[in-house]
Amino acid sequence: MPDPHPNPTTWFARFLLPILAIILALGSLPASAEALTESRIQSFIASLTAAEALEPELEALTDEMEADKEAPDFSRLFSDIVQQMKGRPVYSRLEDIAQDHGFSNMEEWSTTGDRIFRAWMAIELQEQNPQAQREIAEAMAEIENSPHMTETQKAQMRAMMEGAMGAMESAKNAPPADVEAIRPHLDELRAFSEAE
Repeated sequence: MPDPHPNPTTWFARFLLPILAIILALGSLPASAEALTESRIQSFIASLTAAEALEPELEALTDEMEADKEAPDFSRLFSDIVQQMKGRPVYSRLEDIAQDHGFSNMEEWSTTGDRIFRAWMAIELQEQNPQAQREIAEAMAEIENSPHMTETQKAQMRAMMEGAMGAMESAKNAPPADVEAIRPHLDELRAFSEAE
């Protein structure tokens, strides 16, 4: 017989973690006036492959960011990570990789990544889970009404959910030209994310 009062953490992990995983993995940034070209997308994907050599250092940085307790700004995921790298040895190594792949600087590279992943997130949310925003809103209501969670737990969950809702809203506004530009690269992007 199912538990009439399931553990909220278990419920969250089972139903909402997959949705949040997509959102957390896929950042976004406001549109740039410059077109997202085929060669720019290919260069960015190739740079990510080359950057896999930096994975231990990047994981350490990600762990530090997660410990920060602040919800990440999903509209600038790549840009924020690059900003936090400044002054660290990994920054210059990643900058070399970006420049080797045709990017003039880290700002151009991270902005391109933000746009690519924003468009990708828009496609994934549309194709795989169009009702995700409604599900998150329902989950927020359940969290608020849960007698099994402390106020601190509710606040943490609320912050994550609000960040996810903001990311979904941002993805909805991905420029159609960016969405169409990355569509031929979905298999490459999906393969890259599955390898992590």
